[in-house]
Amino acid sequence: MAGIHAECFAEAWESAFLFGLLQDPGVRAVMDDSGDGFAVVRTAADEAEILTLAVTLAARRQGLARALLAAATEAARADGARRMFLEVAAANWAARSLYSSADFVEIGRRPRYYADGDDALMLSRVLA
Repeated sequence: MAGIHAECFAEAWESAFLFGLLQDPGVRAVMDDSGDGFAVVRTAADEAEILTLAVTLAARRQGLARALLAAATEAARADGARRMFLEVAAANWAARSLYSSADFVEIGRRPRYYADGDDALMLSRVLA
């Protein structure tokens, strides 16, 4: 998972961080069978947050991110979530398009949130 994350993000999560994160109550990872992508979702009470979603460069544009998003959504629903949140870089048009097509709407913005100065868009959708 750390290798995939490093391929996808400038601020990559190391194995130890991911391992520790997955030990937290309410946190789970969903992976595809090929091992080309994963999502990490945290659920607390009736809210869930996608902490990360990553797909290898070679496996992009094949519907894998959409499938992982759907699996993360179902995992959150199964854990009792009624609303889901996430943050996405404003310049990440591919991810923004994916989330928009999955009924996520912008609810806020964190200016200059990322190390490169890009804003983070806060998105949400109802699951119930």
